Amino acid sequence: MPELRKDPVIGRWVIISTERSKRPRDVFVLSQSAEIPNRECDFCANPQDYPEIFTLRDSSNPDKWHVMVVPRKNRLLQIEGAIDRRAHGIYDVMNGVGAHELVIETPEHILNIADLPLEIIDKVLSVYALRMRDLEQDERLRYVLIYKNYEGKKQRGSILHSRSNIIALPVNPKRVKEKLSGAKKYYVYHERCIFCDIIRQEKDQQVRIVDENDNFIAISAFASRFPFETWVLPKTHLCDFYKLEPTHYRDLSLILKRVLLKIKVGLNDPPYSWVFFTAPFRKKRRPGYWMTLEEDFHWHIEIIPQLTRVAGFEWGTGFYINPMLPEDSAEFLRNIEVDI
Repeated sequence: MPELRKDPVIGRWVIISTERSKRPRDVFVLSQSAEIPNRECDFCANPQDYPEIFTLRDSSNPDKWHVMVVPRKNRLLQIEGAIDRRAHGIYDVMNGVGAHELVIETPEHILNIADLPLEIIDKVLSVYALRMRDLEQDERLRYVLIYKNYEGKKQRGSILHSRSNIIALPVNPKRVKEKLSGAKKYYVYHERCIFCDIIRQEKDQQVRIVDENDNFIAISAFASRFPFETWVLPKTHLCDFYKLEPTHYRDLSLILKRVLLKIKVGLNDPPYSWVFFTAPFRKKRRPGYWMTLEEDFHWHIEIIPQLTRVAGFEWGTGFYINPMLPEDSAEFLRNIEVDI
């Protein structure tokens, strides 16, 4: 029988449609082999069109670089100008001020960050944190979102590299505010972080854990919206990703690489997206405004393999339909052996 599950953070309901479920290898048709598309990479062909914002170079060879940050050509927001928030009748309007940067994660023609060495993934994560610290200095900006869309063989962009996006916004996104609000409500009632409680329960039950090391845990979310939706959480409570202990980057790199390789090997290298959910910048505090954020919010990463499509029912109701039990997804990925 189908089962409805409620996301404990934001209160969203998900339909786990077990009657549709089959073996993981038989259900999905969107998986594909990740061959590099047979066309020229615009970044390699026209490097002069990508001015450097920040470059992490080899300390022993300055001509060699590891990770480069450049402006995104078709950026959604621009860094120049004032916000100028104003009314337009009953509507609110402001200028499209912000930053939209592209993180080129390797100089090599590699598409999937899972195929990069651990030390390079370390460097990518450290560059994320460096860029967030820099963008925090801009008084116009409230939130920085780090996201990746891996498309493999179906690559739509012109840059054929492992890459990700950093976008800085003058407002807090609705999805982020839903998480902040849900975490605060739980904290007010229980005086505990909901994400820390999730980690404790998952460790006790041992049925939705995908992978784990000393400092991080990867789980199939209890109310997963999508098959093989995986959350990566730090075991130590922290609301800001960019304040992560430097000694913890290697464990984060390791668990990300292992989870992504499990997805690649087990699901025939499907497209996937990831999003880093971290706390907003706290530049100006009003009485009662996010006063408990350091205690109630817990940064984390959500990884979504793109194996199903959102259709009319989901749009019309806000429900998601997941044809696979999260416990089955976790067991399947947990049992995939990968070499690091």
